[in-house]
Amino acid sequence: MQNMKLETNADGFAILTLDAAGQTMNVVNDAFIADMEEATAKIASDESIKGVILTSGKPAFMAGADLTQLVQGFGKLTTAEAYGFSQRATAMHRAMEQSGKPWVAAINGLALGGGFELALACHHRILVDNPKALVGLPEVNVGLLPGSGGTVRLAILVGFKKALDLLLTGRTVAPAEALKLGIVDEVVPADKLIDAARAWLATGPDPVRPWDVKGWVPPQKKGLTVPEDSAAYMMIAGSIAQKGYNMPAPQAILSAVFEGQQLPFDKALSVESKYFAKLLTSPVSRNIIRTTFISKLAAEKGARRPEGIAKSEVKKVGVLGAGMMGAGIAFVSANAGIEVVLLDRDVPTAEKGKAYSAKVQGKLIEKGKLTQDKADAVLARITPTDDYALLEGCDMIVEAVFEDTAIKAETTKKAEAVIPATAVFASNTSTLPISALAKASQRPDQFIGIHFFSPVDRMGLVEVIVGAQTSKETLARALDYIAQLRKTPIVVNDSRGFYTSRVFQTLIHEGGAMLDEGVPPAVIENAAKAIGMPVGPLALLDELTFDLPLKIVDQAIAEEGDKYTPPAGVPALRRMKALGRSGRKTGGGFYDYPEGGKKHLWAGLADEFPVKGGWDIEELKQRFLYAQAMETARCLEEGVLETSEDADLGSIYGWGFPAWTGGTISYIDTVGIERFVSEADRLAQKHGPRFLPSAWLRAKAAKGEGFYPAAKAAVAEELAPA
Repeated sequence: MQNMKLETNADGFAILTLDAAGQTMNVVNDAFIADMEEATAKIASDESIKGVILTSGKPAFMAGADLTQLVQGFGKLTTAEAYGFSQRATAMHRAMEQSGKPWVAAINGLALGGGFELALACHHRILVDNPKALVGLPEVNVGLLPGSGGTVRLAILVGFKKALDLLLTGRTVAPAEALKLGIVDEVVPADKLIDAARAWLATGPDPVRPWDVKGWVPPQKKGLTVPEDSAAYMMIAGSIAQKGYNMPAPQAILSAVFEGQQLPFDKALSVESKYFAKLLTSPVSRNIIRTTFISKLAAEKGARRPEGIAKSEVKKVGVLGAGMMGAGIAFVSANAGIEVVLLDRDVPTAEKGKAYSAKVQGKLIEKGKLTQDKADAVLARITPTDDYALLEGCDMIVEAVFEDTAIKAETTKKAEAVIPATAVFASNTSTLPISALAKASQRPDQFIGIHFFSPVDRMGLVEVIVGAQTSKETLARALDYIAQLRKTPIVVNDSRGFYTSRVFQTLIHEGGAMLDEGVPPAVIENAAKAIGMPVGPLALLDELTFDLPLKIVDQAIAEEGDKYTPPAGVPALRRMKALGRSGRKTGGGFYDYPEGGKKHLWAGLADEFPVKGGWDIEELKQRFLYAQAMETARCLEEGVLETSEDADLGSIYGWGFPAWTGGTISYIDTVGIERFVSEADRLAQKHGPRFLPSAWLRAKAAKGEGFYPAAKAAVAEELAPA
């Protein structure tokens, strides 16, 4: 067996240690299941074995399903095959339960998904007392549900309400909460784990699970005839409908638990497998897993890092500008163990920037997630100053001053007069072309864009912008710095708005265009939320203030003249600005912000933008999705983006494009490129050339050539409104 080893002992208590060869983590895949089947058969047939201790030879107990294997099967797997995969894992767990021997899970570390399902199949669970030893069933986060008994056993173990809370949120819990919830039976120190397992086996526990005892009755055999249970299920169903737009997994989890609680145990397991198979063969699960797991992990491991360049490490970084962005960059750098010089026009301003780190850490200390001494160590690494001389010795400079070319140029020259000739100079700009900013540098080959997202300490994505003269070594060093910060990079080439800012604007401008057409503002906001956007476009515009998107448009007009076509939402923004309503910071925009009350849409919108009929909610949803996907396709065509993976990562983690789609490019493949082009043509005829497919995209559609290998249209109508 390559994934585990079985030891027998004189006391009759065997130890089965999970330890997958050549892997850092134990995962559930075909090879593991085969080994587990073999081990369980040996245990069941060996009369000398009186009980089994199941533990791990790795720091973690088990991470769950091998998502890489699952992704490879997408598009090829039939529902019957997916059901068979689930049933095989389910049978593996049933063989443990029905082996005639009691099993105790000695959980020595993290146990998630299939790993925790394995523990649930044991008769007793003992968890190590370590805050990193998290347990749970987070499958909902990748568009799936537990597929080998997790929904059934958990609901029986703790009741359907607690089970649904864990299953629908996908949250993981530390030892103390796991014990309180009843999903583990004991919590002990690491050095007592195996002894505690032996002690439990020594009590001679019954190896027959309650549901295998003749006459066992399902927990909710009466179904919804119990008023309290009926009300609880309806409330949960309503909550899913409110939050889970286009996400089939929460609905499947609710159904699996509801049905499973009323059925004989093995029938309930079969129902769970059917729901699992349906989810596994859906495009939603494929999209989520491919982008949020496979592509994300690859990016973090250096998928876009140029080869043949030695790894580098930033030991000292200079952050120029101590405003909101600079303060956040300083904090995440210091938190990664890097010495930081935080520079601004005067020391009090720089000190204020440093205070942000203290504020963020203060909240963590209050929650018990950080100790004061560790917080003090981070703060000690940040030196606030107004003296450029302190930048001497910096490996990396991150400029985060005001979005003005002249100010950035002056800052670049002052810093380069001090920093080593080998230092990388990065600009944290969201829109200004990197190649133009690099003209102020004496070393344009060492100049690059590193676009962080706000708030920096909570946003994991970083957009790296390669200028016309940026060297491969500079790109590699920038990516090494981002890896030190444990963030997720995408790499794009220089252009106006780069990728994320450029495409994000299509969302907000589409909202402005709809308002100008007479669509009710509340309908616009709800249509965006209905596809899974976290916030409506009008609310987003208020937070940005209208000055920023209008400044970008005016700058483009000044530079490109008649060649530039302003976005369709500009007239609405100009009208609002003329009324003195430019967003939240100016006192109000599309929304009013009453002191002490909740924000609400400005009543004056009805006069400025009279509501007209003729709009269709499904088409509004489609316009939001297509506008962003089409602009992303243009970015790929123009070479701003080089990979579909970067496109999808940037859209989901950069501005919150709906996760169920897998990202803007995965969305096109999910709809099917031929259908996407056809629908885009229809939208262009009705709403304007912004939806018009290019000749390049039409050629791809004519060949049936998607953006990912073997891409096929595989989406239900409700997932791709048309």
